[in-house]
Amino acid sequence: MEKTFRQNTKIIFILKGLLFSYVITALTVLLLSFLMLKLNLPAAVISGGINFIYILSAFTGGFYIGDKVEHKKFLWGLGMGVIYFIILMIVSLIIGRNTPYSFASIITVFIITSLSGMLGGMLRS
Repeated sequence: MEKTFRQNTKIIFILKGLLFSYVITALTVLLLSFLMLKLNLPAAVISGGINFIYILSAFTGGFYIGDKVEHKKFLWGLGMGVIYFIILMIVSLIIGRNTPYSFASIITVFIITSLSGMLGGMLRS
């Protein structure tokens, strides 16, 4: 009974961490969109901003889950980053982007989100 309760609370922690991550994503994408509208940013700055959003969002989720679990926080943070990436790719496929990601950029985003989540989990002690 207690083991089931612990598993359910960990699922809730994961869902809350993902919620925090995607709220951060939404807010920072809105900010980046506003800056693009007002400042006519070059493509390199936009690409860097998007990577920063991935890092910040996955880090936030990893940081949250690292605060909530007791052991192996870096693995939980890594898992949070991987789940964030998977949901991000599923949503991108559903939206149906006209220009598909290259394999190299997908791997890059996977590495960025995974390591950022892991770092967030490790820093919370």
